[in-house]
Amino acid sequence: MPLTNPWLTGPAPTRKLDRDRLAERILNLLSSQNMCVLATVGPDGPLATPVRYYPLGFTLMFTAAPRSPKMRNIAADPRVSVGVFAPLVGLASSRGAQVFGTARVLGPEHPDRAHHWAAFRWESEHAERGRSLSEPPADPLVVIEADRIVYTEHWLRREGYAPRQHWRR
Repeated sequence: MPLTNPWLTGPAPTRKLDRDRLAERILNLLSSQNMCVLATVGPDGPLATPVRYYPLGFTLMFTAAPRSPKMRNIAADPRVSVGVFAPLVGLASSRGAQVFGTARVLGPEHPDRAHHWAAFRWESEHAERGRSLSEPPADPLVVIEADRIVYTEHWLRREGYAPRQHWRR
């Protein structure tokens, strides 16, 4: 039987990408997707929540209702993990990232909010909900700056690189 991707057979290579190439691939993934799974921990245990996010470099941002379970969990323990992934067609297309960081909640008056808010595309969410585009939301802005990222891309094997790469701030 012919193999469609013979480079996927055998043991995976272990060679690491240089930092700049790895950063470029991670940034490409983060900017080409808009959904993630946010993992938090609360009194009832782990919580994995699908969230629409917006990237700013290696920072992911989203808004949330202040009394939602994910916001209560973040208030209790701001350490989070975020899974971002591209649609999977087959093993060769497998591409995703596990982002680890500390969530910061920026209210409307927080001095760092304006910097992040400039990259947050709230207008599309307002249009979907029939809300006025003249008033930005006042919901807290959650900002997760990546401390480390585990990036997986099986296509890297074709070039002799390990499919799992590690990035640190």
